[in-house]
Amino acid sequence: MRTATATLRKPSSAAHAKRALLARHHVVAPSLRVAEAAAGSVFGAARLRGPIARDVIAQVTQLSIATVNRQVTALLDAGVLRERADLAVSGAIGRPRVPVEVNHEPYLTLGIHIGARTTSIVATDLFGRTLDVVETPTPRGPQAAALASLAASARRYLARWHRRRPLWVGVAAGGVVDSATGYLDHPRLGWSDAPVGPVLAEALGLPVSVASHVDAMAGAELLLGARRLPVNEIAGGAPTASSTSLYVYARETVGYALSIGGRVHSPASGPGTIAALPAHSELLGGTGQLESTVSDEAVLIAARKARIIAGDGPSSTMSAVLRAARGGNEQAQALLAERARVLGEAVALLRDLLNPDDLVVGGQAFTEYPEGMELVEAAYAARSVMPPRQIRLTAFGNRVQEAGAGVVSLVGLYADPIGAMKRALNRRPEVSA
Repeated sequence: MRTATATLRKPSSAAHAKRALLARHHVVAPSLRVAEAAAGSVFGAARLRGPIARDVIAQVTQLSIATVNRQVTALLDAGVLRERADLAVSGAIGRPRVPVEVNHEPYLTLGIHIGARTTSIVATDLFGRTLDVVETPTPRGPQAAALASLAASARRYLARWHRRRPLWVGVAAGGVVDSATGYLDHPRLGWSDAPVGPVLAEALGLPVSVASHVDAMAGAELLLGARRLPVNEIAGGAPTASSTSLYVYARETVGYALSIGGRVHSPASGPGTIAALPAHSELLGGTGQLESTVSDEAVLIAARKARIIAGDGPSSTMSAVLRAARGGNEQAQALLAERARVLGEAVALLRDLLNPDDLVVGGQAFTEYPEGMELVEAAYAARSVMPPRQIRLTAFGNRVQEAGAGVVSLVGLYADPIGAMKRALNRRPEVSA
């Protein structure tokens, strides 16, 4: 399924080459949704509420106890659940109520977030918790060499993990993503029809999923951002068939994703774009469009023009602008306040258009300067014509890109844990340095 508005039209020879690569490698389109199949539902109950007894799993999933027993047995055999005999209810009549929980220690998944400037490589456990992360400059130069460099970095990183078996690779990236094939067009990097998924699958010997980074971050909110609920609460805030959530992202780029009924909505023709929404700011400049007005680069250009930071060099960064604002520099504070105003009005426009049940914002334009959130909220409230609705800040703070890449590496397991384990363990990871 395509995850951008542009349609990639490839000649038949290119399509044939893709099919040949996909036949050799495991590139799997990610399913950014709450699990519906029985095995995924049982695993999800254990992930969110474990250690948990089988009868409680039946309550929270609304599956029959016979179905739960079958799925728990299969998940134990697959190695993703384990029993906790030490927590069994003492004195119980008949079969002891032995709770089960996620067997997370033996495994990890690998997430890769390819940013315009920085790439994050993330090790994630089966709960979606970050075990470790490294950041490297995104490879530049010819496309083939850049992909080879990226794959080599991932191989070296995996070679450090001797006690955990890698299961899956998830990639989150900007640009135009074809999640069915793992190919990517990324004009800012100079990549065209880049076989990101196949290259990583070949280099690492693991299944690979590739998703748009904003869809991935919305998926992280949906699947990893849920609060742990009491085990006796049956439906406990799970998305309904009609509930909607709008996720708005801003940093170097801007984007949005809409989740409907527990699934990140990805139309066959790809989502729309908000980069060109009208936005005006004399202070920030830009071209009259949202992305060129509120991006990190727009703020830096304005800060250099105002001599808040140096014209170039290592001190000419967003961190320097933030330090200046917190140090009392009124010009820096004004720039960040103006960015907050423009963002708040853009969020209001989207909210009024889509009217979601839940509204979430993420990305460093929101999270690196929390002092500005009051200004975002004020501009949003003043601009919106709909009844009041609260803005919720991402659950992942400045780590939202890592969470997005991590969830792409996990959704195959969350949707079909038994099938995913068979696929992952039938592959032989290539993790030598």
